[in-house]
Amino acid sequence: MKSHLDAHGWSKEASGLIASELIVRQASRVCVTRIGFRGVVMATIKEQIQALYDEINKTQKNKATNAHIGKLKAKIAQLKIKEEKAAASAKAAGPAKGFEVKRSGDATVALVGFPSVGKSTLISQVTDAKSEIGHFAFTTLTCIPGLMEHRGAKIQILDLPGLIKGAAEGKGRGKEILGVIRSCDMVLYIVDPFQDSHFRVLHRELENSGIRLNQSKPPVFVKRVDKGGIDVRTTVEQTHLTEEEMSEIIRSFGYTSAIVTLRTDTTAEMIVDTLAGNRVYSKSVIAVNKIDIATEEEIVGAEKALPQGWPIMRISAFKGDGLEELKDFIYDNLGFMRIFLKPQGQEADMEEPLIVKDDSTVENVCNNLHRDFVRKFRFARVKGPSAKFDWQRVGLVHPLKDGDILSIIIKR
Repeated sequence: MKSHLDAHGWSKEASGLIASELIVRQASRVCVTRIGFRGVVMATIKEQIQALYDEINKTQKNKATNAHIGKLKAKIAQLKIKEEKAAASAKAAGPAKGFEVKRSGDATVALVGFPSVGKSTLISQVTDAKSEIGHFAFTTLTCIPGLMEHRGAKIQILDLPGLIKGAAEGKGRGKEILGVIRSCDMVLYIVDPFQDSHFRVLHRELENSGIRLNQSKPPVFVKRVDKGGIDVRTTVEQTHLTEEEMSEIIRSFGYTSAIVTLRTDTTAEMIVDTLAGNRVYSKSVIAVNKIDIATEEEIVGAEKALPQGWPIMRISAFKGDGLEELKDFIYDNLGFMRIFLKPQGQEADMEEPLIVKDDSTVENVCNNLHRDFVRKFRFARVKGPSAKFDWQRVGLVHPLKDGDILSIIIKR
């Protein structure tokens, strides 16, 4: 196969003398056209996205290319938004069979892994779910929910079909699976120590679908204004991008004038994530499975390929090794806290606490108890770690702490 550049700087790549399609790229940028038997036609959104990813993958990552990669990612984000809108308008049959998952319990955890990594065995061991188990790929074809009760919390765990490379672009029911993952509170990666490259593939698919794990939402704020151009204001030194490079990325999203406030050393990815507006920030933990048949060297090798600083533990779903510890591991990393409720005029129930997220307010508890509690709310009284003194009177926005005793007063 030969490549030629014409006078306009176009490269043409053809396989064989009679090509059903010629992919055309301009030398300086990724192009969105292709040549077929019927002449020049627009490439599909998927083809455009793939071409941009190919360009990113072949671009050396360094400070000099940060802005270029950022602009490519901005184009991908815009194309994906366009693709989602097109899919929503064309959707007529409703969600795919097997993926109508009703959330239940205090939190939802998605099991993520390649086919036959041990997800079905694990969920059968730690929940009430009965997931089909087989020693071949794609045993699980639908989403199977199970409920794990641990330390007073009810945790829904979802056994999803195995993800494969290209899932973010729809391969192997990827979009349906990733749509479920986006709605979960935590991702539990199941890793096979004999396939240490699998994690990188899976994590890339989740990243490409807009899921950000073990990350905080970047403190980047963009406010559209009527005039004045792109005004970048920062509270810290910026080392990744120049002001003009930032402005160019922001303009690519259709902004002509905006006030941009940066409270961290900002990367191109942070700006794109902020402007895309459809990113999901979730927690994630990793379980290295099959430790009963892997050597210590193989397990250590697999762990070295995983992100530093992430919560990791070893298990054998088949033998049951480490599963009680895994339950604690999931509970602790979900970030729960216990709130003891005291009904008005009665003693506090110190036996069965309400399990809520560790960033919950009085309003969150009210919503958890009954939908009318916020509407009828008068005030609440708190005794415990979050109170300045016993039975402090507080409002809906009061942040609670683990071990608080809460009494809610509503209108009768």
